[in-house]
Amino acid sequence: MIERYSRPRMKRVWSDENKFDRWLQVEIAVCEAWAELGEIPGEAMAGIRKAGYNLERIASFLEVTRHDMTAFLNSVAESLGEESRFVHLGLTSSDVWDTALGLQLTEAADILAEDVAEFVSVLREKAIEHRYTIMMGRTHGVHAEPTTLGLKMALWKEEMERNALRLAEARKAVAVGKISGAVGTYATVPPRIEEIACARLGLAPEPVSNQIVQRDRHAQFLTTLAIIASSLEKFATEIRGLQRTEVREAEEPFGEGQTGSSAMPHKRNPELSERVCGLARIVRGNALVSMENIALWHERDISHSSAERIILPDSCLALDYMFSIFTPVIRGLRVYPENMRRNIELTQGLVFSQRVLLALIDKGLAREEAYRIVQDNAMEAWQGSKSFLSLLQADRRVTDRLKGDELHALFDYDHYLKHVDTVFERLELS
Repeated sequence: MIERYSRPRMKRVWSDENKFDRWLQVEIAVCEAWAELGEIPGEAMAGIRKAGYNLERIASFLEVTRHDMTAFLNSVAESLGEESRFVHLGLTSSDVWDTALGLQLTEAADILAEDVAEFVSVLREKAIEHRYTIMMGRTHGVHAEPTTLGLKMALWKEEMERNALRLAEARKAVAVGKISGAVGTYATVPPRIEEIACARLGLAPEPVSNQIVQRDRHAQFLTTLAIIASSLEKFATEIRGLQRTEVREAEEPFGEGQTGSSAMPHKRNPELSERVCGLARIVRGNALVSMENIALWHERDISHSSAERIILPDSCLALDYMFSIFTPVIRGLRVYPENMRRNIELTQGLVFSQRVLLALIDKGLAREEAYRIVQDNAMEAWQGSKSFLSLLQADRRVTDRLKGDELHALFDYDHYLKHVDTVFERLELS
């Protein structure tokens, strides 16, 4: 199902053709290494470099061998003559599988890095555009104090830049090859072969292995993808909240002819953001499976293999797809500043309660007493129809200390914008 919605580049990475291309690339790189050490004659290498495979023949061999590597090797042998005897020399299946997997994972990581970079760029633009777009800040879903949409976007940008660093580290963790034989002792293939082959492939040799590349590396990769997916879910959840009818401060783009419900023509649903949230659960679940794959019996078993055939491609495909739908959501986000201001004023000035509290403390009141005075008036404003300011103006405990315009001056939205530029300068947003 995920493959159905995947983008062509990522889909190609996890195609059978690309997998077998990478297997063949590894086999030829190892042969090149053997030839460099004088173990394969030059005339044999000329033929090996032209080796190929046939997908239909692999499928046919697989029905008999029940082993995808031997089926692949049988097909490769058909494309060669006597030189086929040098292919897979001294290797075990995991030498090829895991090394080729490192190539596939680095390909996928590079595509995802581009996705992250594009998304960061969009967030940067939106942060700058809405630097001063004042809106209600909410904690526990309840009005707290004003913030700006630009600060929210800047926060997201910074988080995604951390994710870019995490992804770079995860790419490095899986960009390794393993050409060390059956249980990693190099008994049938010397370490120099691994060094030469991995250098040709652009991978680092695994410093020590048993029969496989250790799965903590793949767990790091999938856990990183899960963190990135969780960040996208966090952002998407916020869009969903802001699009609620009672709030309607921002909403997803809604195209001409688009429908939100088969029954209710008025509906405009945050369905792309909801889709992101749903897929994030899949990626996180796959990350848990990758951690289960770390513990294998002795030098290896293959309990990880069947799971990896699902969790590795699906996680990469899902995250790439999440970016493909959510980056346009942020780029085309509809923002309603007038609704933001309306919502700020719903509580009739209660957002300024902390400013009044601090002003009374500054006038010499103990914090506990000042808090009680402000809360008394705030709760009455919350329950009744009078504004917070009017209630404070009628309270002698307040007006005895805050004279004339002193109290009124506290009710100024610009107060919440005074350090926005400092934050943007810190983030080099201009």
